[in-house]
Amino acid sequence: MNVILRSHAIFIFFLISSAFTQDLNNNEITFTPISHASFVIQTSEKTIFVDPVGDIDTYSTFSPPDIILITHTHGDHLSKEIVNSVKKEKTVVVAPKAVIDQLRYGEILKNGDKKTFAGVMIEAVPMYNLTEDRLNFHKKGQGNGYVVTLDEKRIYISGDTEDIVEMRELKEIDFAFICMNLPYTMTVEQAASAVLEMKPKVVYPYHYRGQGGFSDIEKFKKLVNKDNSIEVRFLEWYN
Repeated sequence: MNVILRSHAIFIFFLISSAFTQDLNNNEITFTPISHASFVIQTSEKTIFVDPVGDIDTYSTFSPPDIILITHTHGDHLSKEIVNSVKKEKTVVVAPKAVIDQLRYGEILKNGDKKTFAGVMIEAVPMYNLTEDRLNFHKKGQGNGYVVTLDEKRIYISGDTEDIVEMRELKEIDFAFICMNLPYTMTVEQAASAVLEMKPKVVYPYHYRGQGGFSDIEKFKKLVNKDNSIEVRFLEWYN
């Protein structure tokens, strides 16, 4: 019985591994959540770490990053120790000036800049707070959201922001990662309203742990599903 179960488990593992490899061989884009705001974007040719923080061992299973994207200086988005550990000789670190000032290396992008790094087009877009009692959390111009063009797909990474006009006006987004936590970013309702105007093909809620616990991502999905052209997908951000 133990042999049969073990063989069955190995077979399932093989199928899962094969499917993952097949996805990358077909150059499909995969997104792997690490925690909260940290995740990894992969194709067969590129690996991008987004706001890598946490346990360094978590990143050892991935290929060395071609690009590390950092949105801003807050501790749940920037860990100098992690960046220093995972960065390799050919890795390009892309971040706003405040981050580069702390790291003392990397490529600065400011809001509105667009540049190609390691064959990947990256556009820095604004991320900031609008509500009076949240203004001190994220000031306009200090951090970046990003639009990453990878294999002709446009990936939007919100960083920490409210439902600002610059986000609402984004077009032709294939995948969107949208934050929603109080008091630092925006409510579920604000996030859904912005997404309904942006109209990405697929949206992933992320960065949804706040002072009062977790935001209601099921409610977010219900609100967004008013437009059946937008698919809401969940990933396991929190253990």
